[in-house]
Amino acid sequence: MKVTVDEDKCCGAGSCVLLAPEVFDQREDDGIVVLLNAEPGEDQHAVVRESAAVCPGAAIEVSE
Repeated sequence: MKVTVDEDKCCGAGSCVLLAPEVFDQREDDGIVVLLNAEPGEDQHAVVRESAAVCPGAAIEVSE
């Protein structure tokens, strides 16, 4: 799995961080997503897919 984020689409909702804090974080100043791990382990795949699905800005892209 490969994860990419589009900071321009991110609205700072933080749902990705709540679901997968090992993969996503937020910048302190504006809450924009920070990708911590572009290739998460298999144990993180389900929550990363869920993070992408619930992202209100559609800022997370997952490719297999």
